[in-house]
Amino acid sequence: MHISKMNTFTITKEYITLDQLQDVLSTNTIVELSQECKEAVEKCRNYLDQAVSGREELIYGVNTGFGSLCNTAISEDQLSLLQVNLVRSHACGAGKEIDPEIVRIMLLLKAIGLSKGHSGVQLATVERLLYFFNNDILPVVYEQGSLGASGDLAPLAHLSLPLLGEGEVLEKGQRKSAGEVLQSHNLEPIVLQSKEGLALLNGTQFMSSFGLWSVLRGREILQGANKIGAISLEAYDGRKNPFNENVNAIRCQEGQMVVAAEFRRLLAGSELIDRVKVNVQDPYSFRCVPQVHGASFDALSYVFQIIEKEVNAVTDNPTIFPDEDEVVSAGNFHGQPLALSMDFLAIAIAELGSISERRTYKLISGTRDLPAFLVTNPGLNSGYMIPQYAQASIVSQNKQLCTPASVDTIDSSNGQEDHVSMGANAATKLYRVIDNVFSILGIELMNASQAIEFRRPGKSSPVLEEILHLFRKEVPLTENDTYMHPRMEASKNFVKNELWKINL
Repeated sequence: MHISKMNTFTITKEYITLDQLQDVLSTNTIVELSQECKEAVEKCRNYLDQAVSGREELIYGVNTGFGSLCNTAISEDQLSLLQVNLVRSHACGAGKEIDPEIVRIMLLLKAIGLSKGHSGVQLATVERLLYFFNNDILPVVYEQGSLGASGDLAPLAHLSLPLLGEGEVLEKGQRKSAGEVLQSHNLEPIVLQSKEGLALLNGTQFMSSFGLWSVLRGREILQGANKIGAISLEAYDGRKNPFNENVNAIRCQEGQMVVAAEFRRLLAGSELIDRVKVNVQDPYSFRCVPQVHGASFDALSYVFQIIEKEVNAVTDNPTIFPDEDEVVSAGNFHGQPLALSMDFLAIAIAELGSISERRTYKLISGTRDLPAFLVTNPGLNSGYMIPQYAQASIVSQNKQLCTPASVDTIDSSNGQEDHVSMGANAATKLYRVIDNVFSILGIELMNASQAIEFRRPGKSSPVLEEILHLFRKEVPLTENDTYMHPRMEASKNFVKNELWKINL
């Protein structure tokens, strides 16, 4: 797979990295199938047609019903209708519409999975998914409905309905009927062949799309948390020796060593950090940043690997092996690897928010020569008293959201599907945790940038001073009480969209 100078990304059978996918998703890149993938898809489709034609042997989901109806035979002349009925009947999602950014990822990952030549779909079906991706035609998909096993059935049904000219889409942000959009693009609805509806619905692309989004955003959160934590350390008149190479190396934890090294880089050249310190020790929320942020780094690294493997996987069922003349009914759709990983990542990201709130609390506490609530006239002014309340509320909500989804299971399909991962719920909870932590870090940055003004005319490092300079263009210094919500939102947006990009 490669991205050419023409911004075309070609799907081959090579392993794809999440960094490559991030490049595709963050640009106006056109995605296409390689010739070898086209041939593999057509070979598998032709094999399946031959395997079904004139044979009485039952193949699950191809000439049988679904779930507990797996022993119900379907006649050959009804195999196409069987697949259409499957998509229609399973498009029963509930709750909020998911972020179109996630839907866009779903289209791409579904096409990648089907391109491997083990799913039995038509080439036209895969190419229609890519047409939607390339032309910003995004099906309306709902948040609730998947059990994280048997595939992400309801969400993927909503993703697939527009291929048939049914359901709704957002075209360049405008909500339209799928039939109307196909007509405007001179496209005919896809006529599903045997097994195709099942191939579209049986898969983990809802979970894995949230997972991909989350690990990429998680990296940005970690970078931002390190930078904000360093500014808070300066503002609190903290010590630099907890970030020494020697003390962190003897712990032998990779993430801890990486974070400590990053803090040494961020603080290099700071006048404030080199001042003689009155306090012998700092609170844990400052002194233990390498240990806490580092553990989240290690968790993120692990989940990153799991998600990367999943986007390269074939996760529908049954799986077709033309060269071995075999159709295997198994369980690659089961989302347990994703469910456990996303529960783990939610905890790791939430902890970055938890320790952030503790640093904020110390900054407003009226200690270390900082005024109470970081205003020059506390009492008349409440200053930064209540943003910390908001932080505490969000941190508490994250604790509730970190209750693992993966420990739950509920029978479905008359007990045929008797253990499910609940990975879709893990995915959507993780999404909320990440958004919450952006808010938490935004509030810490507001406080840290305010507090450091009470250390002037002392200077921090060139890197941190540049961050503060750019931040001040978005969020002004607070001298007297003012309407805080717009400043909190501006700070969150700075952390979410700008801070992680600043790499001096």
